[in-house]
Amino acid sequence: MEFFRIKKDIPFMKRALVFNAISFITFALAVFFLFSRGLHLSVEFTGGTVMEVAYSQPAELAKVRETVSALGYSDVQVQNFGTSRDVMIRLPVQKGVSSAQQSEQVMAALKAGDPEVSLRRTEFVGPQVGEELVHGGLMALAMVVVGIVIYLAFRFEWKFGVAAIIANLHDVVIILGFFAFFQWEFSLSVLAAVLAVLGYSVNESVVIFDRIREAFRKFRKMSTPEVIDHAITSTMSRTIITHASTEAMVLSMLFFGGPSLHYFAMALTIGILFGIYSSVFVAAAIAMWLGVKREDLVKAQRKEGDPNDPNAGAVV
Repeated sequence: MEFFRIKKDIPFMKRALVFNAISFITFALAVFFLFSRGLHLSVEFTGGTVMEVAYSQPAELAKVRETVSALGYSDVQVQNFGTSRDVMIRLPVQKGVSSAQQSEQVMAALKAGDPEVSLRRTEFVGPQVGEELVHGGLMALAMVVVGIVIYLAFRFEWKFGVAAIIANLHDVVIILGFFAFFQWEFSLSVLAAVLAVLGYSVNESVVIFDRIREAFRKFRKMSTPEVIDHAITSTMSRTIITHASTEAMVLSMLFFGGPSLHYFAMALTIGILFGIYSSVFVAAAIAMWLGVKREDLVKAQRKEGDPNDPNAGAVV
């Protein structure tokens, strides 16, 4: 489906050096903030107190979150589990305060608002669990990266695989850089969003790479930059429709999904916006710098006919 068609190719690759310089600066800033500020890890990674409380009526999560936050917990997680009456509360570690003291303090505040609330369970999630989650998350990220490289190398050519993985890691690092700079809470849901962005971004890269391969077959007299410009321009309508509809859904989660989905949607929003940029201006440009050419993507085939025919052996 195309809402519009651009007849004249846009010369994206003429500004490839400028776009790559912007990408490098953004990437370098993200790395700097990651090392200087670090990620603000959630309870799942750092350890803390997990409480399960039950209400006699459906719980108002916003009110529960406000009550607990008033006790001085800035990064408290409040969500339903099981039924709308059951609430799980995750509290970060506080120096000099035990898990039992935290739960007593929270229950006293909750009972002041609703005397019928009861404590089902409380436990301390130690840092060992957090280390296992970090290790598992990094392993998942590494497996996704390796899988993307292998897939693109087999489907297209190794130069495209290298270009795509650089562009996709560019997106991931920038997302992490935003979370480090603003000290937003990095939780398992945010990690899931980062992995989703990887898949989303590589899909856009595959679409553009496929158009590049088609253009190489169709336009033999075009240079590599011209082929890439044509491939990107021909996908503009599809890119706008796809990303606009996806971004509309993600923004609805960001604005109306509540605190539990806020940072998940924020990571997706940043990832989608930079994913569009990286697929067009980073992945394609890097493939061009690596020297991708028609012979890399189009297998030579020989016409059948008389061996003495001067046209025999021509590439088709």
